[in-house]
Amino acid sequence: MFIALNVRQVYQVLPELPKEHLRRLQESNQLDAEFEIEKLQEETERYQRNYFEQPIRSVLDVVRDRQRKNYLVILGDPGSGKSTLLQYLALDWVEKTLEQNDFNLPIPLLIELRNYMRDRNAGSCNDFLQFYHNSPNCFYHLNQHKLHEQLKAGNALVMFDGLDEIFEQAKREEVITCIHRFTNEYPDVQVIVTSRITGYKQQQLRDAEFRHFRLQDLEPAQIQDFIERWYDKTFSQAEERDKNIKRERLQRVINESKAIAELAQNPLLLTMMAILNLKRELPRDRSELYKDASEVLLHNWDDGRNLKPDERLDIIDYKDKQAMLRQVAYQMQTSEKGLAGNIIYADDLEAIFTKYLQSIPVNDARDKARRLIKQLRDRNFLLCFWGADYYAFVHRTFLEYFCAWKFVWQFEKERSISIEYLKTEVFGKHWQDETWHEVLLLIAGMIDAKFVGEIIDYLMVQDGEEEKFINLFLAAKCLLEVRNSSVIIETATKLLNQLKNLASQHNKDWQVRDRAVQELVYGWKDDPDTLSIFKQHAIDDDLGFDRQQAVYVLVKLWKDHPDTLPWIKERATKDNVSSIRRGAIRQLIREWKNDLSVFELLCNIAISDPFERQLILEDNPRQIALEAIIEQYPQHPQTLTLLRDKANNDPDEEVRNFAQQKLAELEK
Repeated sequence: MFIALNVRQVYQVLPELPKEHLRRLQESNQLDAEFEIEKLQEETERYQRNYFEQPIRSVLDVVRDRQRKNYLVILGDPGSGKSTLLQYLALDWVEKTLEQNDFNLPIPLLIELRNYMRDRNAGSCNDFLQFYHNSPNCFYHLNQHKLHEQLKAGNALVMFDGLDEIFEQAKREEVITCIHRFTNEYPDVQVIVTSRITGYKQQQLRDAEFRHFRLQDLEPAQIQDFIERWYDKTFSQAEERDKNIKRERLQRVINESKAIAELAQNPLLLTMMAILNLKRELPRDRSELYKDASEVLLHNWDDGRNLKPDERLDIIDYKDKQAMLRQVAYQMQTSEKGLAGNIIYADDLEAIFTKYLQSIPVNDARDKARRLIKQLRDRNFLLCFWGADYYAFVHRTFLEYFCAWKFVWQFEKERSISIEYLKTEVFGKHWQDETWHEVLLLIAGMIDAKFVGEIIDYLMVQDGEEEKFINLFLAAKCLLEVRNSSVIIETATKLLNQLKNLASQHNKDWQVRDRAVQELVYGWKDDPDTLSIFKQHAIDDDLGFDRQQAVYVLVKLWKDHPDTLPWIKERATKDNVSSIRRGAIRQLIREWKNDLSVFELLCNIAISDPFERQLILEDNPRQIALEAIIEQYPQHPQTLTLLRDKANNDPDEEVRNFAQQKLAELEK
């Protein structure tokens, strides 16, 4: 199932630098002054603004853009659809070739870099052409001499999938060098590389003229389109009634649950929801959804694909597998690298499984442990092999979930830890480490509300000033995990007041103000003070709050509020930052294009916006307004007059050229 996701271009992929890491760098004299930290934070803010200013485009439009050398890196989170995109491009070639009976279309070559590196290490190939010629991990083989001719002619699309799946940094850099060498030898071939964002370093491929794009989350319309098509393909015409009931049930739970709606933005998790929804209604909270999803992968996944089970593992049911995976996740988080590592040595993994199976007990525990590892990797898609005798969870979400479940199991089932232990040893030791936050939030969503209230009370009394009050922001997120927060209303009110205090303009720390406002917006949207605090912050904070993003958030959350359209218009015309004006104009076009007052406003912007170009890549608000007028109001009597004026008189050469081109098209 393929949905053409949207992308934004990325000019700088930022390293992940949590505050704890910054502090360690400073202590080790790698950053020897507070000034350097502030400088880094400001640089990060500048890159983030630049990113959010980039227009959103369909990934297929980017791939099919033939106006320039089309070397692309597609970045995305786990499960965001990177591999699916490449598989779609390959299948699309097959369909078009058969439909058009044209075998001269650029041939797609899909190379899973994990398999390529495995064969390269084994001596089966030295380069990509040899890999396609006869390597054992290549799914089909092509004569390398004929392939060389095809590539020299530029008649190919070569797709390198999963750069991040090469675990060793030296090996990864070796592959990047191979890709760079490949583009030098075959400069007319289109090349696409995919990678997860975490740990990605862009400099080498950027030097090789690769443009970088990041996949965006699925939008509500895309989610709805996915659901419609998925159920159309899953059910026959004779099952129309059942199809409609289940399709509407899935859409309803996504609409009603903020947590589930956020998860549905990820294509992999949305697919899991659709599968789960076939047999029962989805749970409303994340932890239950993860539990159900793991059961599908561990128990029902083979049945759905008509795979013959390994009878020697019949004695091991999905609950046993869940118990073992809890142990694996727990060992990962107590290892030297902790949760940030998502890695376990093969011998340690086998030992955990063997010990558990011996306790059931089963015969040949070690042999079954090895078979189970293979099953979890090859058929259940929960574990993956990283190479060099290491394993990891395919999707980090499941690592975090099983780790959280281990603590909850100890707390609720085994009674081996108390609420005091959870507060002091789990939350107390890890609230400063943001790589732990998802685990802590899942714990909060899995235990009784009164215990979450005790944890929030504990977090609120911690001294978080040096850590920029991350304790309070974590507490706010924990509160969102509680289904029945009325049980702890006094605690919630106390936390709300502390966040309002941090969001005040009297607070001189822009980072803290920024985080506080975000927690108010998403946790207390309907509080009577939140909207006014948000708008003031969005106007007055030049650094801390991403004002471009603020325009988007305001429209998303308060579009129907009577003050929202006037506020957006004011930002579009009067804000002293051109990027804010651009963002506001785009929101006007997107959400209020049928409002008659918007046409007049766009005309005024196209004529009067004071933008002066400082950077080559900057979009001129006058041109954005002009583009919208041409697209939305091509027949309006003022459109041609305005276009002629811009073609002759706009002070920006790019705007004049654009207007002249569009004028020629309209006057044909």
